[in-house]
Amino acid sequence: MEIRKGEVIIECRVGDITAQDGFDAVVNAANAQLAPGGGVAGAIHRKAGPELYEECKKLAPIKTGEAVITKGYNLPNPYVIHTLGPVYYRDEDPAKKLALCYKNCLKVAEENGLSSVAFCAISTGAFGYPLQEAAEIAVKTILDEIPNLKSVKKIRFVLYNEKILNIFEKVLKPLA
Repeated sequence: MEIRKGEVIIECRVGDITAQDGFDAVVNAANAQLAPGGGVAGAIHRKAGPELYEECKKLAPIKTGEAVITKGYNLPNPYVIHTLGPVYYRDEDPAKKLALCYKNCLKVAEENGLSSVAFCAISTGAFGYPLQEAAEIAVKTILDEIPNLKSVKKIRFVLYNEKILNIFEKVLKPLA
């Protein structure tokens, strides 16, 4: 699914976050230490290679909602934007912190003159964020940020499976 809001295209697709050819950056749902781990962070680190973690060590730790940028190394993308999402049942005000992740990732992309960013569904894996609520926050935050975007013209949600895709599309479709 693809919609256009002003000059910005927003897409939803099932796919592998480490295989997003043609995008300036992919977003890593990172841990505070920006270390390799499971899920998205593990996949990105494995594909990018050990140089990614060497660069990440200099930027860690990060706080929930923060975003930092590194090179992409062996990924097909020049950059990785790392953000620490909230742990749903532990963090105070997880909705505000999740929105901050998306907002700060876009801010970092803008500061670096990037034109395209591919997001995963931040915090919906091991961090336990309910998919429907996470999709609503992600889509609303990105739509709210579009007026502030000067360089970012393409945003993609790269989702793990059809179930997650259907949830994101259901949230995005009425806003098209």
